[in-house]
Amino acid sequence: MTNQLTRADRLHAILSEAFTPELLTVQDDSARHAGHSGAQPGGQTHFNVLMVSAAFHGVGRVARSRAVHTALEAEFGPAEQGGMHALALTLRTPQEHAARTDG
Repeated sequence: MTNQLTRADRLHAILSEAFTPELLTVQDDSARHAGHSGAQPGGQTHFNVLMVSAAFHGVGRVARSRAVHTALEAEFGPAEQGGMHALALTLRTPQEHAARTDG
């Protein structure tokens, strides 16, 4: 049996293992970027991630982003060679997320 995970599936698995998030959404936005730099016919090049994790307590915005980029390092590379081109991140602690979604 061949396991053909999409990049979104791989991102979700890697981030789940690395950060044990309470909430994680990985959205493939490649279709919205068709014709733009780094877009490829098969998609899977542009992603939007929302992750809520206690692992971000006491960690600044830039350090959070760096940690995610480090965890996903193997997914990046030239888009024409199948690498991920763009990653938009929203990274919050559970308290930060609750403050944004309550009310």
